[in-house]
Parts: sequence; C-alpha cells; structure tokens
Amino acid sequence: MFLLAGASAAWAQTAPSNQVRIGIIGSGGRGRYLTKVALRDPAVRVAAVCDVYEPNLEAGLSAAGNQARAVRNYRGLLDMKDLDAVIIATPEHWHHRMLLDALAAGKDVYVEKPLCQTPEQGVELVRAAAQSKSIVQVGMQRRSYDLYLQARSVIAQGTLGTVKMVRCWWLNNSLTPSTAELKGPLDWEQWQGPIAQMARRPLDPARFFDWRSYSEYSGGIMADQGAHVFDGLHMLMASGYPDAVNATAGRVHKPRVDTPESVVVVAEYPEDWLGVFTLNYAAMRYPGIEDQLNQYDGDRARLDIGRERFSVLYKGHSAPMLTAVSGGFDKATEAHMDNFLDCVRTRNAPNATVERGFQAVLVTQMANISLREHRRVRWDGTRVV
Repeated sequence: MFLLAGASAAWAQTAPSNQVRIGIIGSGGRGRYLTKVALRDPAVRVAAVCDVYEPNLEAGLSAAGNQARAVRNYRGLLDMKDLDAVIIATPEHWHHRMLLDALAAGKDVYVEKPLCQTPEQGVELVRAAAQSKSIVQVGMQRRSYDLYLQARSVIAQGTLGTVKMVRCWWLNNSLTPSTAELKGPLDWEQWQGPIAQMARRPLDPARFFDWRSYSEYSGGIMADQGAHVFDGLHMLMASGYPDAVNATAGRVHKPRVDTPESVVVVAEYPEDWLGVFTLNYAAMRYPGIEDQLNQYDGDRARLDIGRERFSVLYKGHSAPMLTAVSGGFDKATEAHMDNFLDCVRTRNAPNATVERGFQAVLVTQMANISLREHRRVRWDGTRVV
C-alpha cells in the first residue's frame, strides 16, 4: 500500500499582486463550501455574494468574512467591474443561463455540475466557451484528484490489458420526503428562473430544498451523480462523447417527485467499450467512503476505484497486489479549486473544461431521453438521434 501525495499547495506562495476577486452565485451548502475552499488561497477575496433565499445569503456573507457585498439578482453581480471570477453553485436548472451570462460579462467561471439540462444547451455552451477568452472550470473534481490521476496512469501503462467494460455503482437512500421549512424570505419566482412557464409551480419548500428530485430543475439524482461517474470513466479510459446510451429504471417510490431513484445506464463508446452505471437510492445508507465503486475489467487485471482508494487485482491472484489511498475526498475539491485559480492567473486551460463537462452530462441526458422514449439513443456529434 502507498499513500498519494496531497494536493498542491502552490497557492501558499501566491503573491498579493495576484489577487483574485470572486463573486459567489448561490450560497447554499455547496456554495459556502466552495467559498471556504477558495479562501484557502490568501490572495483570494470574495467581494460579492448572491442568493435569492435570505438565510443562505446571510450565511454566505458570513462565510465570505463579512466583507462581501450582498446581491439578490445575479445579473447585478455580473455587472460588477471589479470581479475577476464567479462561482456558480446554484441548482442545475440555472447553470446554462448563468454561464452564458457570465461569459458575456467577461468573467472567469467555476460552475458546478451537472453543466446543463439538455444536449442543445450543452452544444451552445461548448460553442460559447470556445468563442470566449474566459477560463471555465466545471466542478467535476475527479479531474484534479491525485487518486484518479494515479489510477489513470495505471491504466495508460497497459496494466489492465484490454478493457471492454467498466461497471459502476452508487448506493444511498433518498426515499424520505423533504420536510424542511423556509426560515426566511425566498424570491420564488427568481429561483424558478429560466424554466418554461408551463412548468412553473406555486411556492413549495419541498421543491426548493429537494430540487434534484424534480425534472423541472434537474436530470434527477441519476444525472447529479452520473455526471461524476461518467466523467471519471471518460478520464481514465481517455474517451469523450458516447456513441449511444440505453437506460432502464424502476418505479418512482418517493411521494410527489417524478425522477426515479433506481436506474441502470449503459453507454457505448467509439473506442469499443461499455460503461455500465447502476444507481440505487433505495438502498441503505453507506459511509461516504463505501457508497460508490467503479470496476475496470481488463483481460490482465481489474482496477477498483471509489472515493478515497483504488486497488488492482491481477489475473491469477486472489488479493489486490497494488493499493493506493488518498488523503480524503475533500482533497479532490481543494485541488480542483487550486487548478481553477492557477488557470485564472496563468490563462492555461483548466482540468475540467466546458466540453469535458458536456461530455459527462450528455450521457445522463441521453439516458433520460432513453427512459422517456423507451429506446436506445444515439449521438451523431452535434445532436441526439
């Protein structure tokens, strides 16, 4: 067994002249965590925080050190000339519009995944990013994670032989309906934002707090977790766009919601391999370190990788002969933010570009089309067919 080196601490030597002024759009739990991670860099200043839910806005200002300006409409934040970059940590249904607007405003962007809701949005974002001078990092932190970088090297060296299938699973339980209550003012109409008029609903705290379970605001938990899974597969297998995707799902068991909690997705790739993702959020709850696994089945060896460790089982052996352990999954996000801030300063391409972000979420979008239309869905390079 060996321990992987921790994430780079190059930011510790950053000169004050390299200050990066950031605005936070969406200061819920994830937005506040990313604020904390960004502020590890002594040359980062969070100058503005935007949220439409007053308790989140107040908590976000506190996380920023109480020196940031409060903003209640993200367009006002984007109009601030003294901001170098923005972090978009809103629900999924806002990512596409906010990223386009941030690019138009000339800001560098760290945007959480999933990147967008539809293939058409993804194509538009890839084109917009290519025409922009902005740095955009999609929040798929495995791209910067030492554990995954080491595992990618193991595969690239031919250790596994030929890999024709990767099997992945993610287990949890999300069957309990949300009972959270609003604890302050919420601009519900602004929160619903870009969704179609026919899909707009009266104020509903369950939808606000559990938005991942509703198709108006997300691709479901399958897309939310699947974007991570398929991006990891693409990274380790040196692949990009899929050829075709097929999916099946169980019935929806959680009251009132319309996205399934148990889904199987099979993605076919032009490099001649299959990615099989099994999501079951009707299982028991596991410790975070045990809730997911990806198994790369080669004809010489198999690589198993989860959140914080990987192992290689060689042909003819009953126990792993190579094991790697990380310093904890938080290191992935820290390294990913470090990479973003470094690219803001150097103008180098970040680890998780818009195109990589689209390739990952596209698989889940095609899976949702497959579920709706009960068919195998193909990708021709620009559109779903």
